[in-house]
This record gives sequence, structure tokens and C-alpha cells, in this order.
Amino acid sequence: MTALATEPTTRSRTTASPYRLSFGHVLRSEWIKIVTVRSTWWSLAVAAVLSIAISMMIAGASAGFGVGFQAVGAILMPTQFTMLVAGILGAIVITGEYSTGMIRSTLTAEPRRGAVVLSKAVVVAALMAVVTAVIYAIAILATAPIFTHGIDWSTPADSIVPLAFGVLSMVAFTLIGLGFGFIIRNGAGAIAATVGVLFVLPIVTSLFSMAGEGWRWVVDLGKYLPMNAASALTAPGAHDLGPSLLALAGWALIPLLIGWGVLRTRDA
Repeated sequence: MTALATEPTTRSRTTASPYRLSFGHVLRSEWIKIVTVRSTWWSLAVAAVLSIAISMMIAGASAGFGVGFQAVGAILMPTQFTMLVAGILGAIVITGEYSTGMIRSTLTAEPRRGAVVLSKAVVVAALMAVVTAVIYAIAILATAPIFTHGIDWSTPADSIVPLAFGVLSMVAFTLIGLGFGFIIRNGAGAIAATVGVLFVLPIVTSLFSMAGEGWRWVVDLGKYLPMNAASALTAPGAHDLGPSLLALAGWALIPLLIGWGVLRTRDA
């Protein structure tokens, strides 16, 4: 008893860590995860090669398109193909984490599900915006010697505005894939849903143009699909862009919001 009474008592003290996982740290973590995966760079490389090569082919054939053809169209037309690459990249950014189990580490480090969704969306959108702008710049330089009459930079509606909406469209396509990735959580399923919305549905709705006036409403609804909305936005000299812009924004944001809801209600 005496020994117990005289033994000095020690208490462990827990020192609070001075570090906090701020949103900036979450963004940095997501950036590292995205840019260190080879599939990201393969996807961006495929988009670049397709876009520049197709632009050069269109520029070479532009002499037979007539006087109404705008040179900026050659830069933007490949979006009909590269949109699939953008959407697939958005999907695999998150489904890759589910397939490897990394999503558990992500949610352990940052339990706020909304911050995870937002950080991934911000990083992948910024990456796609910068890469698309660089691709457009290279395509413009590559096609300039081919065109007889190049892009008219003095008219923003025929140059800067369509190109800016082209960048915005590629970002939207990427976010659509990311949203489906959060919702479905499976790579094949998310890619299939993304391809269906971006590529298959516009074809299906266009077929109803041959079905008579009774089915005209299907064709009208098809104008607000992502690819059709993007085509309206990137048309040189286009006016009344509000409905198409709202439609594209809705397609980009609604799957992300649903994905956030799914992430909150399901376990990793």
C-alpha cells in the first residue's frame, strides 16, 4: 500500500494536432490522385490527337464546303467525338476509387461527403478546361496554314465566344460522367450511362423527325440533350443561347447532386 501511495502518478497528455484538412488540402489531394493515374493522361492524349487530327482534316476539305463555312467550326466539330472521352474520364475518376477501395481512405480522411464530390468536380473541371483550351490553341495553329481564310478574331461572336462555349461544353461532359460515376459506382455502368446520354439519345431523338408531327415533341426535347445544347452554344454567330446554356448546366449539375445524395445515404 505504501508503495502504491508513494508511486508518482503520470497522466498522458494528448496534444492537438495543429493541422486541419481544409478544403484546399482536399483539392490538392484530389489533384494528386487524378494526375498520377495513367488513365487520365491516356484519355487526354486521345482527346488531343482526335481533336487536332480531325480539325486538320476538316480544314483540308473546307474548300469544298462553300462560302458560309466558318473556320472556327473546324476547331469545334471534333467535340462530337471528344465529348465521349471527356465523359468517360469523368466516370473513371470516381469509379476507379470504388474498384480499388481507395474511396474508403478518401472518406476516412474527409468524412464530409459534399466536400469530396465538390473537390473532385472542381479538379476534374479545371483540368479539362485547361487541356481543352490548349488543344484548341494547337488546333488553331495547325490549321491556320491550311485555311484560305482563317478565323475572324475581330468578331467575338464568330471566334472567342464559340471557343469559350466549347471549353465549357467539354467541362460539362466531364461532370456528367463524374455524376454518373458517383451514382452507379461501377465503371462499365457509368460509362454506358454517359455514352447513352451523350451519344445514343441524340441519335434516337433525331430519328423521330421522320415520324410525323405527332412525334415532334420528342425532337424538340432532343434539342436540350447535352450534345445538342453544346452544338447550339458553339455555333458561330448564334443568338438566344439562354435555354441551351441552362440545359447544359442542368445536365452537368443534376447528376452531381444526385451522386452527392447517393454518397450520403450509402456506405463506401
